[in-house]
Amino acid sequence: MATFIKSVTFDAADALALAGFWAAALGSDVDEDSTRDKAFVEPAGWGGPTLWFQRVPEPKTAKNRLHFDLRAPEGDVPAEVERLRALGATVVVVRGDGLTVMRDPEGNEFCVE
Repeated sequence: MATFIKSVTFDAADALALAGFWAAALGSDVDEDSTRDKAFVEPAGWGGPTLWFQRVPEPKTAKNRLHFDLRAPEGDVPAEVERLRALGATVVVVRGDGLTVMRDPEGNEFCVE
């Protein structure tokens, strides 16, 4: 039997705040037992791994070696980018192929397509 991905873990300056961003972005909730030191978000409806957030003392210093690609609802990338900006994300680059590279509030890169 093969193994499966149980969770994806993010290092964070504030685990609770970063979990709040990703919960809102993905239409889920932050677990009620979460704190600034450790927090988690279970996937909304579609399944998949839990997102864990753990507080670490050092800041992010380099580009991610792994990132999420998010599919915009109904293919409306500009509307989804604006929604994510309102939640605290920033735009890095808008590519001509319908893909937008963004960063979450702690600088982790992700794409919206």
